[in-house]
Amino acid sequence: MRNRFFPLLVLLCAAFASTSALGAQNGKDRRFWTELPAGHTQKVEGLPDFVTLAARLSPAVVNISTEEAAKTSEQQPGAGGSPFGQFFGPPQPTRSLGSGFIITKDGYILTNDHVVADATRITVTTKDGEQYTAKVIGHDEKSDIALIKITPRHDLPVAPLGNSDDIKVGQWVMAIGNPFGFDHSVTVGIVSAKGRFIPGNYDDFIQTDASINPGNSGGPLIALNGEVIGVNSAIYTRTGISMGIGFAIPINIVKQELDQLRSKGRVERGWLGVYIQRITPDLAQSLGLSAPKGALVAEVLKNGPAREAGIKRGDVIVAYDGHPVDDSRSLPLMVGRTPIGKTATLKIIRNGKPMDLKVTIKPSQEAELASLESPSKQEPFGTASAFGLFVKDLNPELAKQMGLRERHGVVISSVKPGSSADDAGLQARDIILEVNRKKVGDVKSYQQAITAGKGKILLLLVKRGDNTIYVALKPKA
Repeated sequence: MRNRFFPLLVLLCAAFASTSALGAQNGKDRRFWTELPAGHTQKVEGLPDFVTLAARLSPAVVNISTEEAAKTSEQQPGAGGSPFGQFFGPPQPTRSLGSGFIITKDGYILTNDHVVADATRITVTTKDGEQYTAKVIGHDEKSDIALIKITPRHDLPVAPLGNSDDIKVGQWVMAIGNPFGFDHSVTVGIVSAKGRFIPGNYDDFIQTDASINPGNSGGPLIALNGEVIGVNSAIYTRTGISMGIGFAIPINIVKQELDQLRSKGRVERGWLGVYIQRITPDLAQSLGLSAPKGALVAEVLKNGPAREAGIKRGDVIVAYDGHPVDDSRSLPLMVGRTPIGKTATLKIIRNGKPMDLKVTIKPSQEAELASLESPSKQEPFGTASAFGLFVKDLNPELAKQMGLRERHGVVISSVKPGSSADDAGLQARDIILEVNRKKVGDVKSYQQAITAGKGKILLLLVKRGDNTIYVALKPKA
């Protein structure tokens, strides 16, 4: 069989040699692709020494098991006097498993907040098999980080913390943890991406294809130099197991929190006092921006730093303290990392003109950071229709019927499925405050503003629940 394929190999080699000669004939290179000059190709090296790396870091990784309070009898199967209750027995505490890694020789350990949240008992098992009861020193739900402490019987091996800002996409990384309870499992892969944002999370994650599964949570993501660059936290999956997309919290975010976690038990972040939204291409066009970058201020909260600094609704924040805001989701991270009381410079665009404003950062006021309400659907009614919107004059009687606080204005009664308004995310019970920066108080003024838009993209300011948002309304082609 081997001899049957040998002539084909010869023919391929001959054809390649002939093509090369043809391309170089007459002293000219006729190739339409690019190649490095001879002698300048990059040297291909072998795989890293994962054996040494695993041996060095594994002793600093721990297994974390937790117990939560037993469920009440009403939550147990067979409750309520059923004869099956005797079979299931009395309520049992629930148990979960995760990972962590030692950062000081006297027993401080980093893990995920979701690993130890609501735990009544935390047991840490080190690689040498010794077990300790741990207590939570501090935790932060927003970044999903917890600092716990054990009292060891001897000095412990530690995992050094690195610099996650220096990592590069494509570099080798190693994950160590306890997936499915298989303690100190080692997996390797590369950094797949940086700056990944997951809805509902505070962090900009490191993405990796190193295999991460349930039980890996809280374990370290390690660079080839032996330093921890991230805390494994989440996976993208449709099956409950690894699909090659895992996420780690950058260690630089963690390091900024450690002192507060140890001293205060919580993290106090900087606060700007605005609701912001992402700028879509349609919003950028309606705002006169050259590109869909920045953070659009949808609402300025009372008694907040932004209001004191003179920020107004409709401003676009394009830079914070000299750092560009290309993605609106990066702004809360920048502000959150700012020391309380520091004065920062906001670069904004207002009505097409750039401005610089000074803002003094205050502590976060979580109670005011409520999410947007989702009004319930209701039957269509109303008389005016444009872009798939049915609107109606709002009066006290209608406001009471719809459960709205406002008593006057223009309210959306229904949205036509598949229309421009539906595509833009407008909903029944939204109250339209402005069209193209002009206030509208009734259906008549609303229709006049729509007509003045002459079929172009409209910028609507909408009241939804307790919040206001901007919506770009694009006419259908």
